[in-house]
Amino acid sequence: MPSTTTPVSIRRITDDSASDAEDLLAVEEPLEIVVAARARGAEARAERRLGITMRTPGHDRELAVGLLFAEGIIAGPADVVAIEEGEGPSGGLVRVALRDEVTVDLGRTERALAVASASCGVCGKASIDVASFAPPSPLARGAPRLAPRVVHGLAARLRDAQAVFGRTGGLHAAALFDAGGALADLREDVGRHNAVDKLIGAALLAGKLPDPGAVLMVSGRAGFELVQKALRASIPVMVAVGAPSSLAAELASAHGMTLVGFARDGRFNVYAGRERVAVPAEAAS
Repeated sequence: MPSTTTPVSIRRITDDSASDAEDLLAVEEPLEIVVAARARGAEARAERRLGITMRTPGHDRELAVGLLFAEGIIAGPADVVAIEEGEGPSGGLVRVALRDEVTVDLGRTERALAVASASCGVCGKASIDVASFAPPSPLARGAPRLAPRVVHGLAARLRDAQAVFGRTGGLHAAALFDAGGALADLREDVGRHNAVDKLIGAALLAGKLPDPGAVLMVSGRAGFELVQKALRASIPVMVAVGAPSSLAAELASAHGMTLVGFARDGRFNVYAGRERVAVPAEAAS
């Protein structure tokens, strides 16, 4: 497993003192993703360089699979016949070979890495219509049902499980929980989109998605792009420590997803799909 942190020498300054010290930073390095597949209308398979994304090293196979799935380039892990990791001219490299029956929309692949490398949600998308596709199957209405105490506890469980964040303070995290608040898996990365792609990629490769009881928790805000990734994986509930955007709330509501924001400090707001969150007993009486 590659190192996710690197030591640096710093000068720590307060109002009345200065001292030399060591600190740890989260590693950020480039990853090139290459897809071997047939383009639409072509007979032979060819390699296509999607581009380069900046990420925290580690779980690169999962990141590539999660990104290809989120962008609709693959329908699931069955479309992948081989994954190779290595070194490219700019840093890490992942080469994903797709089965012959899968044809690739080259326009979509060109957008994929533009979005993965961007900090904003729909940068690089041709249009909102292209970006906001529905989940592969409709989400079950009213399930899973979450107790408020479970939602209150997710942020603390996420933070406790963030090993690299605890040492650097510089990473985003995404985690999958069940309806009872038990942690299923977690991934960290300098990019919030990368963290979600790694998490979903890992769950897909392990055969754990789709899961009608899954709850996705993210450490930052809930932007449109993250809600889209969750919907693509048919995840019915998304909880964020920060705020959602207006477009994220609209997308979640349109497809029956529960979207929770500001889940910290003993409170949270439900922006869409409120039927999945139980009303506290004292409020209902």
